[in-house]
Amino acid sequence: MYRWDLDEVEHGVRPGGDGTPVAPERDDATAAPGATSPEIAPGPDPRPTAATDDRAVADVVFGAEHVSRPRHVPTTLDGARASVLVHAMRGGMDAGSAGSLVASHLLASHPTTRVATFDIDELMDYRSRRPTMTFSSPRYTDYDDPVLALDHVATPQGGVLLLHGPEPDLRWEAFSRAVREIVERLGVSTTVGVHGVPMGVPHTRPIGVTAHASREELVDPQPDIFGTVQIPGSASALVEYRLGQWGHDAMGFAVHVPHYLAQAQYPAAASELVRSISRVTGEELDTSALDEAAAVVAVEVDRQIADSPDVAALVEALENQYDAFQEAAGRSLLASTEVPSADELGAQFEAFLAEQADSDREDDGGGSAGR
Repeated sequence: MYRWDLDEVEHGVRPGGDGTPVAPERDDATAAPGATSPEIAPGPDPRPTAATDDRAVADVVFGAEHVSRPRHVPTTLDGARASVLVHAMRGGMDAGSAGSLVASHLLASHPTTRVATFDIDELMDYRSRRPTMTFSSPRYTDYDDPVLALDHVATPQGGVLLLHGPEPDLRWEAFSRAVREIVERLGVSTTVGVHGVPMGVPHTRPIGVTAHASREELVDPQPDIFGTVQIPGSASALVEYRLGQWGHDAMGFAVHVPHYLAQAQYPAAASELVRSISRVTGEELDTSALDEAAAVVAVEVDRQIADSPDVAALVEALENQYDAFQEAAGRSLLASTEVPSADELGAQFEAFLAEQADSDREDDGGGSAGR
């Protein structure tokens, strides 16, 4: 199901009985450590190992100038050992693309080393995802190769492991077992999942985060605004649940994203997730690029809301609800009947954005039919 992209020891050699290097036998050279497991796929993969999706987003959103130069870049599996594994996979609920932005930011702002790559053919339903291909007459010229991979993200304290890429469509249980193998091989003591959830909150108030974990002791006291609910599952949620059953500490953070920004990239939410990871792990993770992007988004959101009295009224209603919640301990953010629903709020905001787009086309001279 996955292969290691680092050797057990430097340069892929192992010491002989007398201490001299011995070239590995063919099976050892092509098989991953612990190759007796049916979940590990042997042999090199001809496909690119770069995480094209997440790193492409990172280059566009953050740019290379934010890459720092921490101290430790591993060259072997033992060198890639880390106490924390962060997982942020695309495909499940992720309002504001908060989890995806965390992955992109970590890849852009820290040196990374590929540690393991999953066999995407075993895990992905191509007909439901349909990766992008580029056609330039008269031939196909490019293919957006989906990559689900584990990277070591170097930090001044050593580093964290980052599992990122498309969420598996298939074999969630086998995938969870594979993550368990990785956790145990690389000495991970805590896994942390991150994603965004849409909430009836305004962007003008502090961003909230709900923590969850396999053990109550891992989570600081926090308001219980969800109670007991049933929600659609995700591979990340199953990994957290199974790891807890297997005796590993597993936790996650769900950042609260305003309903009306759930479909847009919301860097402020991602920045809060990174700070949450830092608090529980002690790793020094820079958020400057996310904070800069968040400031740009905030200005644009404020500008658009100021141009629409209807949307401004909706945001004011959310502000009143948020303030009331702060004054009434234990009251649900979703309890008030005076505040519009998520669907109503989203419809209002989408209509507003459509009006803005029409206005922009008129300003440009009316556009054209092929535009």
